[in-house]
Amino acid sequence: MLASKRGLIAFSSIHSSAGKVCARALVTRCNGFDVRTLRSNLHTSRRLLAETVKVPQMAESITEGTLKQWLKQVGDHVEQDEEVATIETDKVDVSVNAPSAGTITELLAKEDDTVAVGQDLFKLEAGEGGAAPKPKSDAAPPKKEEKAPPPSDKKADAEAAEPTTPPPPKKEAKEDPKPAPKPKDGEPSASKPKAKESSTSPPAPAAAPGSRNETRVKMNRMRLRISERLKEAQNTAASLTTFNEIDMSSLMEMRKLYKDEVLKNHDVKLGFMSAFAKAAVLALKEIPVANASIDGDSIVYRDYVDLSVAVATPKGLVTPVVRNAEAMNFVDIEREIAALGKKARDGKLTIEDMAGGTFTISNGGVFGSLFGTPIINIPQAAVLGMHAIKERPVVVNGQIVIRPIMVVALTYDHRLLDGREAVTFLVRIKEYIEDPRKMLLA
Repeated sequence: MLASKRGLIAFSSIHSSAGKVCARALVTRCNGFDVRTLRSNLHTSRRLLAETVKVPQMAESITEGTLKQWLKQVGDHVEQDEEVATIETDKVDVSVNAPSAGTITELLAKEDDTVAVGQDLFKLEAGEGGAAPKPKSDAAPPKKEEKAPPPSDKKADAEAAEPTTPPPPKKEAKEDPKPAPKPKDGEPSASKPKAKESSTSPPAPAAAPGSRNETRVKMNRMRLRISERLKEAQNTAASLTTFNEIDMSSLMEMRKLYKDEVLKNHDVKLGFMSAFAKAAVLALKEIPVANASIDGDSIVYRDYVDLSVAVATPKGLVTPVVRNAEAMNFVDIEREIAALGKKARDGKLTIEDMAGGTFTISNGGVFGSLFGTPIINIPQAAVLGMHAIKERPVVVNGQIVIRPIMVVALTYDHRLLDGREAVTFLVRIKEYIEDPRKMLLA
């Protein structure tokens, strides 16, 4: 009886311990299932949080562009409105910004790919991701493991092996002097190999001085568009150019007197562009057809003047527009031209900055050009070209004097302007520049 009771107690204890083990196993399995479930849920939630950023709208006339550069890579953290990529179009560069702060998880296009408006561009996981760059720095040290010693040992082994080889060539060298006297006895036989060498020496003249390498570079979209527009202008407009000379003495004197005052009061440098712009506005009022354009079988006349100012940039020539120039004075025009020029050089011009334009002024004189025939910026009717100022002998009141002279050119569309209107327009500009006071009376 005592033994049986002890057996029952032992069996019950074993049964209870087994139950505990089973319970623990069940709990562990349940916990493992919960952990896996939580992990999968977190992974799927992260996927759901990843936002796909698309190519933004650029302009009504632009449907695609070239992905010029990725400024961020996978794993990089970006702030809201931070620039991620740059898309190059035939007019301006469009920046793609992050819609919110987060981490870039995937790039869906490569550089130099053509991307269309609305196309998926990259994926962004919202949230803070500043810890991503740290592992990169941690991973860097192991890469710095010195692997130089093994190659040095190999080189040492090679060097050790080299001394064993010299003895045989020395023996060959001893054999060489013996056959050497033989060709001396027979000179004609020695001349024959020389002839063979000369027959195999044609590549020698190819070593000409200087390099003849060529590099092929794909034209960017803006350069392609500029070339198309210029060729279209030549094929469309009946272009003709008229020239005149302007004595810059009065304008240079006025600028010398007031440039410091203008800079001090308005923080703007007083140049020659504002005077020519104002003179062009007054001349356009007198010759309105120079401010017009052809639209089908109609002529469109405008009461306002939007001046396109040609600006040279590393990518090509752009023409941002000074709008309603007829309502501006010298200082306003200089300020607007300076602002547009800075945006152009920084690559920050927008489509709106270059849209429209009724008349163009191009100043090639800043690069030293003396003469030139500017090309019309269609659908405009004319373009004024300014050039460098050079001192020349001129006749004034029957006497030869030295004056600063600028040659100006007006290229016009003969379909709209006749020679009389074009020459009158350029003469008016000459009169206004040679005596700036007349602009106050116009």
